[in-house]
Amino acid sequence: PPAKEEAKPAAAADDDDDFDMFGSDDEVDEAAEKLKAERVAEYQAKKSAKGPGPVAKSSILLDVKPWDDETDMAALEKACRSYEKDGCVWGASKLVPIAFGVKKLQILVIVEDDKVSVDAIQEFIEGHDDYVQSTDIAAFNKI
Repeated sequence: PPAKEEAKPAAAADDDDDFDMFGSDDEVDEAAEKLKAERVAEYQAKKSAKGPGPVAKSSILLDVKPWDDETDMAALEKACRSYEKDGCVWGASKLVPIAFGVKKLQILVIVEDDKVSVDAIQEFIEGHDDYVQSTDIAAFNKI
């Protein structure tokens, strides 16, 4: 029986009452801060050494609607394609019947997102009041 009593004082001596598991650490570990700063610097150097990532591009299918069935659709397409800017490539186009002999122009344009604004393209096309009633984005896909 006396052996059990001796075990209790040893356990009490190991008890660490001043340890706060969730408390804040007021001490700043300078070595850890220095290591963290070195790693951040290495990461930034590696990131800048790789150069720019892939160019973000979008494929946009525009619906260009004319005023009526007498609108010259070849001139309308030529007016649309006259928008020339670095990062803008015009693709295929086709005439799609709407109703009562009126056809809309569906035209594909691929743009670099950083260089060309879709809104600017639409405003340019809609600026041709003689041919264009309105434009809509039929499809917008990131490449």
